[in-house]
Amino acid sequence: MKRLYYLLVYLVFALPLMTISCKQNNEDKSLLPSDIVNNPNSAEGKIDTDLPVIQFENDFYDFGRIIQGEKVSFGFKFTNKGKSDLIISKVSTSCGCTVTDFPKTPIKPGESNKIEVKFDSENRRGFQNKTITVLSNSQPSTTLLRIKAQVVLPEDISK
Repeated sequence: MKRLYYLLVYLVFALPLMTISCKQNNEDKSLLPSDIVNNPNSAEGKIDTDLPVIQFENDFYDFGRIIQGEKVSFGFKFTNKGKSDLIISKVSTSCGCTVTDFPKTPIKPGESNKIEVKFDSENRRGFQNKTITVLSNSQPSTTLLRIKAQVVLPEDISK
């Protein structure tokens, strides 16, 4: 009798809950269509030489000493050195105090653009090191950028 009760509870509550939670949401329009993403890695070992190549002028920027509460920004300039369109699909940061703005349209071979990184030092103090992860259709598909700053209180700026 007890087993029947547990089976009934499982069928009535757990099974429908799992079914609902596993549904895929195909409404996300920010995802790239799969036909424009080219993954050159294969078990055959073939190398695709027509890939986009993202090349940054700098992958690191030091803001130096900044006053707590100050908002600073830097544009990481890059060029597509490859032979096909470069598509940046996502740029993420290691902290909520850092936000980015990046091009949403394809970058043609030879063209340049930038990823704008803004750091808000509100409620921060001391040395800050933040990482920005750039995902694109280049090979390798992940590029890491870094920023750093020393956040000081206004009364400590003269020291």
